[in-house]
Amino acid sequence: MSKLTVSFILNGEEVEHETLPNRTLLKMLREDFDMTGAKEGCGAGECGACTVIMNGQAVNACLVLAPEAEGSIIETIEGLSDGTHLDPLQQAFIDNAALQCGYCTPGMIMTAKALLDENPTPTYEEIKEGISGNLCRCTGYKKIVQAIQSVADQNRVGHGND
Repeated sequence: MSKLTVSFILNGEEVEHETLPNRTLLKMLREDFDMTGAKEGCGAGECGACTVIMNGQAVNACLVLAPEAEGSIIETIEGLSDGTHLDPLQQAFIDNAALQCGYCTPGMIMTAKALLDENPTPTYEEIKEGISGNLCRCTGYKKIVQAIQSVADQNRVGHGND
């Protein structure tokens, strides 16, 4: 099988990469770009552990073929921090003890980021619905929702909304 060249923006950087047409975006990110935050939990798009943001939408990278990245903007958990400061969502997960084993955390944070990018001030119910495609076997979700809610609350203050 011959390789295809795929050009896209990864965490703000333009990249061009050769990949097989039947390879998943997840495998390409993990194996070729060392972006190992996204995990393969189920390989069927059911758990959300592989979530990345593609063109502003949370996607299960295990279901996206690598060539579909052509011309896209892709964000991974590795691109959230500036290297010195954590993203507010990352800090909120720490502050709210919203992680235990950490396996689902990158996918959960990327799903939450996509939600907050689309709606900076979601309600509690909208947050629960927004992360419903992500599984966590450790926390029971309460602290995860609280972490996301804390960022939404900061956004409300920042936008002058009560």
